[in-house]
Amino acid sequence: MNKRIFSAAVAASALLWSAGLVNAQSSGTAAEARAMLDNAVAGLKANEVTALAAFNDKSNTKFHDRDLYVFCYNMTDGKFTAHPNSAMMGTDVRTVKVKDDPLGQRIFDTINTSSGGSVITVDYNFPKPGTTEPVPKESFVTKVGNQGCGVGYYK
Repeated sequence: MNKRIFSAAVAASALLWSAGLVNAQSSGTAAEARAMLDNAVAGLKANEVTALAAFNDKSNTKFHDRDLYVFCYNMTDGKFTAHPNSAMMGTDVRTVKVKDDPLGQRIFDTINTSSGGSVITVDYNFPKPGTTEPVPKESFVTKVGNQGCGVGYYK
């Protein structure tokens, strides 16, 4: 009987451990977010129209990987030009708030006051996909031409 309990405990531990690994791999990392932004910057420099279309194509895994994605907006009017949620397209980034945090305005101001080509980080709280409670997140943001773009990851 003790041998069965021990075997069941070992099997349960292995299952929980492997489930933990899968869960840990379901979120993108800081390095992956930065690499995705670097790819987005290269794409924008090569051809802005093609790059924005690629950023908005949810099946393009180069710019959509798990909870990582590229977002961009026009620096002149603040309107989103790339976002995984199509309802956000054409919305002014400066109007985006999470609870009392004027997140969109902070990101707009951060990019607007930065020197072109520099990558800056913005810390904030944002709900994970499928949830409503904000958790710590950081985005790498930059300006390329007239586009303000970023990629965020959950800490």
